[in-house]
Formats: sequence, C-alpha cells, structure tokens
Amino acid sequence: MQHILQREQPVLREIARSILTEEIGTAKLDKIIVDMETALGEQKDGIAIAAPQIGENLRLFVVSGSLLKKADKNYRGEGGYLVFINPEILKKSREKSDVEEGCLSVRWLYGKVKRSIRVTLRALNEKGEKVERGASGLLAQIFQHEVDHLNGILFTDKADELWEMSEEEIRELQGK
Repeated sequence: MQHILQREQPVLREIARSILTEEIGTAKLDKIIVDMETALGEQKDGIAIAAPQIGENLRLFVVSGSLLKKADKNYRGEGGYLVFINPEILKKSREKSDVEEGCLSVRWLYGKVKRSIRVTLRALNEKGEKVERGASGLLAQIFQHEVDHLNGILFTDKADELWEMSEEEIRELQGK
C-alpha cells in the first residue's frame, strides 16, 4: 500500500520543484508516477493526486481519467491515468463557482471553495510532450486543486466552510 501524507507533513506546504527535461522518462520518475497511480488507485474517493502527497517534492500530478468519466458526465477524454508534469494554469475564467472539495491529504474534511469554472492548463506528459488543455467543470476544479498542491496550498486554506464526514457517509453519498 502506498502511503498518502497528511496535512501536518511539511512537504505539503513547500513549493514543489520543477522537473528537468532530462528527468522525464527516467526509471526514477517513471517509478514515482507508478507510485502515484498506485496510491490513487487504492482510494475509493480520489480522482487526482499530486507528487508531494506521496512525499515527492516535484511539480507533477496524476488524474484518473476512468474515475473522472464516472464523476463527470461531460468529460469526453481518455480513461487510464493522465500525467501532468510542470503544469501551469495559463488562463482562468472570471466566472467562479462554489464547489465542494475534499483531499486525500486532509482526511475526512470537506469544504466549499470558490474556483474558476474554466481554466487552460499547459504541462508536459510522461513522454515529455507539451500538452495544453482547456477544462471546465470538475476537470477545471481538479487542475486548480492540484496546482495549488504544487504551490504548497491546501484546499482548507481557501475553503469558506469546512465539515467532517466519515468514510461510511461518503460511501452512502456515492451509492456504494
């Protein structure tokens, strides 16, 4: 089982370092990506994870395309895992919405966070290819949440209200 760090860990408050081009495709970085996918796959309620959440201070996050498809009926992208290296948000819509968020590193707190409803993100994929992607809805929210992680920001820093839910309550909400 891959351990996910919790909010009191200092690495979650650091600004993650950029990944050098020559690091992409190395066995070390590939292992970190697999570790992230494993950690995410072991969670029933997580759709994305940032490298600092497994103790790696790198500008990298992974999204489960399969879980995103289940959670967002408007998502038309691929399944599998989407890898974003050195991501940066290029544009954010002025229009914002209050959205509910939780975090695998802030168990079992949830809150309302004001997020832009559309964003454009630029990053590299696991092959080192440039990716620029517009997103709305849940994917836009994920992009903002994960880039915050890479900047040492947790959703609780931005939440207007917070509440706690048990794992059982979450399962009931998910209909499982």
